[in-house]
Amino acid sequence: MLRVIVMNAKGGCGKTTVATNLASFAAAAGRHPALFDYDPQGSSSRWLESRPKELAAIHGVAAYARPAPGTTRSFQLRVPAETDLMIKDTPAGFAGIDFEDRVSEADVILVPVLPSAIDIHSTADFIRDLLLKGRVRAHHKRLGIIANRLRANTLALNKLEHFLDDLKIPVVARLRDTQNYVQAVEQGVGVHELIGRKIQRDTSPWQGLLDWLGQTA
Repeated sequence: MLRVIVMNAKGGCGKTTVATNLASFAAAAGRHPALFDYDPQGSSSRWLESRPKELAAIHGVAAYARPAPGTTRSFQLRVPAETDLMIKDTPAGFAGIDFEDRVSEADVILVPVLPSAIDIHSTADFIRDLLLKGRVRAHHKRLGIIANRLRANTLALNKLEHFLDDLKIPVVARLRDTQNYVQAVEQGVGVHELIGRKIQRDTSPWQGLLDWLGQTA
């Protein structure tokens, strides 16, 4: 089973967007994903609850919640035997033991980043922590950047691309700034599952990301 965690200390960078769309795309491609929601806001869990039953199944775990009385934590976090992809959606501001535990439990770390000066600065600090405190390279973790909410031919995009070039960490997906993602969240679907909208440009990045994850597997 491949274990993927979506992390960034900065809030609002699109962690839930990445986690839910990756889970839905993987399920549609014949994988058996489990979506873990570690964020107390429960956005991924609400998305999964609203997901139409006729679509490809995704196993959900509300990992932010306390186990029910008489239930152990390990029982709460169990997944079906056929699960071959574990995706963890995390809150902003991970620190200390939570940060180290989440990193140690992952094979792949995906870091979404927005094209703004604040987000770029925050992400640079977070990646430094991943490399130093999390020791992702020493422990042979794969690290990938997801550039989110991109608008073509903007100064913000140019700054982000310069930042990403300096990182020497692969950019594994580039996501457009589009209302398609807003519509997908509202309907409990992945962007590729939207009906009646132009989605081709927003589908290809997810196939590329799934291919990159397949190299890890």
